[in-house]
Amino acid sequence: MISSEPSSVEYAVQINNLSFGWRTGLPLINLQSLNITKGAKVFIKGASGSGKSTLLSLIGGVLLPQTGSISVLGQSFNQLTSAKRDRFRADHIGFIFQMFNLIPYLTAMENVLLPCNFSKKRRLSLLEKNKTLKDEAERLLHYLDLPMNLWQRPATELSVGQQQRVAVARALIGGPELVIADEPTSALDTERRNAFMELLLKECQHQNTTLVFVSHDPTLQCHFDRQIDLEQINLLSTAGA
Repeated sequence: MISSEPSSVEYAVQINNLSFGWRTGLPLINLQSLNITKGAKVFIKGASGSGKSTLLSLIGGVLLPQTGSISVLGQSFNQLTSAKRDRFRADHIGFIFQMFNLIPYLTAMENVLLPCNFSKKRRLSLLEKNKTLKDEAERLLHYLDLPMNLWQRPATELSVGQQQRVAVARALIGGPELVIADEPTSALDTERRNAFMELLLKECQHQNTTLVFVSHDPTLQCHFDRQIDLEQINLLSTAGA
């Protein structure tokens, strides 16, 4: 899959000749080329076991390719130590996990603010816009329609839909250039799922954030400006993976 886009295009993600497989199993992913432009909203689909979550872990620098290279926002992960990848991830990438991964004993507000506790860059990006952390957290929670009376409640007291909104606000605070979403709508009914998609895409558009969204649900792909079928670009057969 060779890109024909002009060289002036800026990329959020560049993958070349990448392969990855778990030590105990067969190779799972082999991609010749995958480029995602900055600001794009990309939907990656594939059946369960096709390697979607593994690909997100590679894009997020949680895993490294066994061969080939991956560059995110101009930074090659192959050249970074584990600690520097952690720092890069905290500064530049927001994650929305399938099970949300909120800290259960922290309040909704504390969970939202958490990334800025780990990233000076994300704190400073708000201060440069004359925003306080608290004001931005409140803006996101208002925008995502989480009632104020829930902001100081522990995450364990929130419904699934409410936890989801907190997870989105946490991923977006501080304006990370890239947001990675791994099956975040799987626990929602149709009405809540559609409302969630509208809110997420509007906020990413507002911040000019690149969104890489993975799901096995093809009905969601209409929300995105680019759709990628992982099983079509993966050079390995993923049947039964």
